[in-house]
Amino acid sequence: MAVIGAGYTGLAASRQLARAGASVVVLERERVGWGASSRNGGQVVTGLKLDPSTLVTRVGPSRARELFDISLESIATLEALIAGEAIECEYERTGHIEAASKRSHFDAFRQQQRLLGRLFEHRVELVSRAEQRREIASDAYYGLLVDERSAALNPAQYVRGLNAAAVRAGVVVAERTAVERLSRKSARWAIETSCGVVDARDVLIATNGYTDGAAPALQRRLVPIGSYVIATEPLPVSVAATLLPRRRVAFDSKHFLHYFRVTRDARLLFGGRAEFAQPTPGATRRAAAILRRDLAKVFPQLAATRIEYAWSGNVAFTRDQLPHGGRLDETYYAGGYCGHGIAMATYLGALVARRMAGEPIEHPLLNDRFPAIPLYRGKPWFLPVVGAYYTLRDWID
Repeated sequence: MAVIGAGYTGLAASRQLARAGASVVVLERERVGWGASSRNGGQVVTGLKLDPSTLVTRVGPSRARELFDISLESIATLEALIAGEAIECEYERTGHIEAASKRSHFDAFRQQQRLLGRLFEHRVELVSRAEQRREIASDAYYGLLVDERSAALNPAQYVRGLNAAAVRAGVVVAERTAVERLSRKSARWAIETSCGVVDARDVLIATNGYTDGAAPALQRRLVPIGSYVIATEPLPVSVAATLLPRRRVAFDSKHFLHYFRVTRDARLLFGGRAEFAQPTPGATRRAAAILRRDLAKVFPQLAATRIEYAWSGNVAFTRDQLPHGGRLDETYYAGGYCGHGIAMATYLGALVARRMAGEPIEHPLLNDRFPAIPLYRGKPWFLPVVGAYYTLRDWID
C-alpha cells in the first residue's frame, strides 16, 4: 500500500497499516513533517473548528454530541500513542484558555458553558475580567473560558517520534519523492514519482493543505489557508512564568484569531491568520510584523522583546469546516482539520487505515460523499474576500 504525505495523517495511517500486516511505503515530496505537522502552534484542544452552538445548529444535538465526543476520543488516542511508543514530545495536559476579545463574547461564553454542561456533559470554567490575571498576564480581554482537557506538545518532536514508530512497525518512508501522477491499471495503482514508478494495491492521499494537481478531485475539496507564527527570544524564566501561570495554551474569540503559548524553553509562541493568502516569504514577513504588533497589545510587557523566529504554512479547510475521511475516485483520503489537526489527524489517519485494511467501519467522519466546492479548482482565489468578510465580522460582532 502507498501513502502520500509524511505528516501526522500519513504516518499514523502507515503505522496502523503496517501493524495490520500490510507492506507500506510513504511517499513524501519534502521531508518528514515538512508541512503543518511541524509548523503549527502545538495546541491539542477539545472540540472542532465549529463552536458547540454552531455545531448544534448545523447538525442537530445528537450528531453534535457525537462529533464533540470524537474530538475527546482523538485526544485520548493521541495520548495512548505517545505513551505506547514512548515519544518524547513535551506533551503536557495544560488545559486551554479562550479569551473574550469583546464583552459580548464573554456573554456568549456563558451560553456556551451551559450548552457544554447540559448537552455535552463537558465542564468548563468561566473566569471574569476582574480575576483573569490568575490565568493570563494581560488586560486585553474581557474574561476567559477555561477547559482543563486540552494539552500542548512540541509538534516537530511529535512528528519525528511518530515517524520512528511507523518505521519500527515496518513502514518504508521515501523522502524527497514527489508524486507527479496517479493512474489506475488492472485494479492497481501506478504512482509516478520523481524517483520512479511505485505499484500499489491501494493509495491513501494524506497531503491536507498541500494537496496538489496529482490529486485533482481532493484538491477541489480542501482549501489551503496560511497560518503564521512568531516566537520570541528565550524570556527570563521569571517573566515567562507570569505570562500564562498555569502553562495553558490560549486563543482568542475573534474570527481572525490569535493563539499563543509559552514553550518549554521559555519563549512565547504567538500565531494567527495574519493574512488570508498563500504563504510566501513576503507574506510571512508582513504577517510577522502584524503579529509582532498584536503580541505587544496582548502583552505590553514584551513590547521590547526580540522576535527570533517567524514561519508560516498551510492548514486545510473544508466547505463545512469539519474533517473528512473516506474514499474518493478510488483513492482513500483524510484531511480538512481546519487548524485542529494534531490529535484529529492522528486519529482519522489511523481510522481510514483500518478501513483500508478491511475493517467494516461506520463512523461519522468517514463519508465517501465529500462534495466539491463550487467554482473551485484548487487555487483559492476567494481568500481575500473571505479575509475581508471576517475582518468585518470581527469589527461588528
